[in-house]
Amino acid sequence: MTAPRQVDHSALRTNQAFIIGLLALGFVLDAPLFVVFVAAVMVIGTIWPEAGLFKRIYRHVLRPAGLVRPDVIPDNPEPHRFAQGVGGLFTTLSALALLAGSATLGWILSGIVIVLAALNLFAGWCAGCTMYYWFNRLGVPGFTYRPLEVKR
Repeated sequence: MTAPRQVDHSALRTNQAFIIGLLALGFVLDAPLFVVFVAAVMVIGTIWPEAGLFKRIYRHVLRPAGLVRPDVIPDNPEPHRFAQGVGGLFTTLSALALLAGSATLGWILSGIVIVLAALNLFAGWCAGCTMYYWFNRLGVPGFTYRPLEVKR
C-alpha cells in the first residue's frame, strides 16, 4: 500500500502571500524589478520545486520559528505546481511587458496573478488546480492525477 499523497497548505499560503505582497509592492512603487523577481521565483519553483524561494522561507525560517504552523492534508502536489507555472507565465509576460514599456498591460497581468493568488489564499479556490483537473477530465496528456477522494 502506498502512503497517502500530502501537501503542506501552509507552504502554499506562504508562497501566495509573498507573491501578492511583492507584486502589489512593485505596482505601488512602480518597480518592475519586483515582478521580474517574482516571475523568476515562480518559474524556478515550478521547474525545481525544492528550490522555490518562498516555500524555502516557510520551511527554513517561518515554520521552525513557530510563526506559521504546518497544515499538511491529503492532496496532489501537481495541480499546485501547474497553478504556479501558470502564474509564473503570467508574471513573466507581465515583466516583459513592463520592461518593453507597456505598463498598462504589464500591471494588468500582475493584477490577474494578485487576484487569483488572493482567491486561493483567502477563499481556498485555486484556479490553476481547477484547470489541471479539467484537463485531467478531458484526457489531456500529462494531467494524470484526479482529485483525491476524502473519506468523511
